[in-house]
Amino acid sequence: MVALVTAVLLYSAGFVFLYGVIRLAVRHGIQDVNRIRHDELLAERRAELQERTFIQDNAYLAGG
Repeated sequence: MVALVTAVLLYSAGFVFLYGVIRLAVRHGIQDVNRIRHDELLAERRAELQERTFIQDNAYLAGG
Protein backbone atom coordinates (compact mmCIF):
# COMPACT_ATOMS: atom_id res chain seq x y z
CA MET A 1 0.00 0.00 0.00
CA VAL A 2 2.83 2.38 0.84
CA ALA A 3 4.43 1.60 -2.49
CA LEU A 4 1.21 2.44 -4.33
CA VAL A 5 0.81 5.76 -2.51
CA THR A 6 4.46 6.61 -3.17
CA ALA A 7 4.09 5.74 -6.83
CA VAL A 8 0.97 7.91 -7.18
CA LEU A 9 2.65 10.84 -5.45
CA LEU A 10 5.78 10.59 -7.60
CA TYR A 11 3.65 10.20 -10.74
CA SER A 12 1.64 13.31 -9.86
CA ALA A 13 4.74 15.28 -8.92
CA GLY A 14 6.29 14.31 -12.24
CA PHE A 15 3.37 15.80 -14.14
CA VAL A 16 3.55 19.01 -12.11
CA PHE A 17 7.30 19.23 -12.74
CA LEU A 18 6.86 18.55 -16.45
CA TYR A 19 4.15 21.23 -16.67
CA GLY A 20 6.51 23.73 -15.01
CA VAL A 21 9.38 22.89 -17.37
CA ILE A 22 7.17 23.21 -20.45
CA ARG A 23 5.72 26.48 -19.19
CA LEU A 24 9.20 27.87 -18.54
CA ALA A 25 10.39 26.81 -22.01
CA VAL A 26 7.40 28.45 -23.69
CA ARG A 27 7.93 31.66 -21.71
CA HIS A 28 11.60 31.81 -22.72
CA GLY A 29 10.68 31.12 -26.34
CA ILE A 30 8.16 33.95 -26.37
CA GLN A 31 10.70 36.30 -24.79
CA ASP A 32 13.26 35.36 -27.45
CA VAL A 33 10.76 36.02 -30.25
CA ASN A 34 9.81 39.39 -28.75
CA ARG A 35 13.47 40.37 -28.40
CA ILE A 36 14.23 39.35 -31.98
CA ARG A 37 11.23 41.32 -33.29
CA HIS A 38 12.33 44.37 -31.29
CA ASP A 39 15.90 44.12 -32.57
CA GLU A 40 14.68 43.79 -36.16
CA LEU A 41 12.41 46.81 -35.76
CA LEU A 42 15.28 48.86 -34.38
CA ALA A 43 17.55 47.74 -37.22
CA GLU A 44 14.89 48.69 -39.77
CA ARG A 45 14.43 52.13 -38.22
CA ARG A 46 18.19 52.63 -38.05
CA ALA A 47 18.52 51.70 -41.75
CA GLU A 48 15.76 54.13 -42.73
CA LEU A 49 17.43 56.91 -40.75
CA GLN A 50 20.82 56.18 -42.30
CA GLU A 51 19.30 56.18 -45.78
CA ARG A 52 17.50 59.45 -45.15
CA THR A 53 20.68 61.01 -43.75
CA PHE A 54 22.71 59.73 -46.70
CA ILE A 55 20.25 61.21 -49.19
CA GLN A 56 20.27 64.55 -47.37
CA ASP A 57 24.07 64.63 -47.27
CA ASN A 58 24.42 63.51 -50.89
CA ALA A 59 21.44 65.12 -52.60
CA TYR A 60 23.24 65.12 -55.95
CA LEU A 61 23.13 61.31 -55.97
CA ALA A 62 19.37 61.29 -55.41
CA GLY A 63 18.71 63.69 -58.26
CA GLY A 64 17.93 66.59 -55.95
